[in-house]
Amino acid sequence: MIRFDNVVKRFEDGTEALKGISVTIPTNKLTAIIGPSGCGKTTLMRMINRLEEPTAGTIYIDEKPIIEQDETELRRSIGYVIQRIGLIPHMPIEDNIALVPEMLGWEKERINARVDELLEMVELDPAVFKKRYPFELSGGQQQRIGVARALAGDPNIILMDEPFSALDPISREQLQEELKKLQKKIRKTIIFVTHDMDEALEIADQILIMRDGQIEQMATPAELITHQSTAFVREFIGETRIAQRRKFGQRELLEFTKFFDEMPKGDVRRVDSAATIREVVALLDAHPENELEVTKGGKIVGYVGYHTFVNAALQEEGKEQMYE
Repeated sequence: MIRFDNVVKRFEDGTEALKGISVTIPTNKLTAIIGPSGCGKTTLMRMINRLEEPTAGTIYIDEKPIIEQDETELRRSIGYVIQRIGLIPHMPIEDNIALVPEMLGWEKERINARVDELLEMVELDPAVFKKRYPFELSGGQQQRIGVARALAGDPNIILMDEPFSALDPISREQLQEELKKLQKKIRKTIIFVTHDMDEALEIADQILIMRDGQIEQMATPAELITHQSTAFVREFIGETRIAQRRKFGQRELLEFTKFFDEMPKGDVRRVDSAATIREVVALLDAHPENELEVTKGGKIVGYVGYHTFVNAALQEEGKEQMYE
């Protein structure tokens, strides 16, 4: 577990990159950190392996302050993947991957086995790629090697600083899928900095949204789509993206006013316009003889019944599942 306790980072020019951050990064989950440029997301991540030191506050790993740990040992115990990959050009792939295990004093036989294991894990044939040099690989293949190298010492924590942002869209999407599959196997604590909201929503177990050195919201992707804690978070995610990613049953009544009846067709019960389609259908199932009177701020905005959602669902054709 990684825990930040009231952490402040102030640079020499007076810039306050982090303003009293207190947050716990969940263990064995992939946490994406995202926010506008200059919000402090990379600074926050770089503090975990002490590439940046806090001006105030304390950072803990497994409840031990990292300031009390040797910098070199700490960094060797944490995997690190960066956008520029950072492979050593004059060394073959097997030696690039073996760097940390060699520093940790592993035996040669164990290192060789680990190199083969990791190349297979990132879907690169060891017989083909071990002896190649970085310049002989595509950008996507080099980034796979970067991930393999970060995993080489079997760290519990892996930091990833916008690792896929320089890749073409196809390679990027492939690596996102591979990272998700890989995480299901290895169950590491991964902190993934990105500027791409779609990427965060696609790969993360938890998403931490930052602005101006502070945390705006931390939640699962599903929670962020259904509930935004501030107007900034809603704007940052984007109305279009929220609408596209919510399933039909998660959407609110107010989004379907054009399908409302102007007058009730029978007995009515009241429901708020912020209720989800799933909630409304459950209410109609319990009282099928009624229509529902929809209110917003105490004012009636229309009436709905089962037919309302049939019409709305027809317009929403292509949704995967209507009420899930």
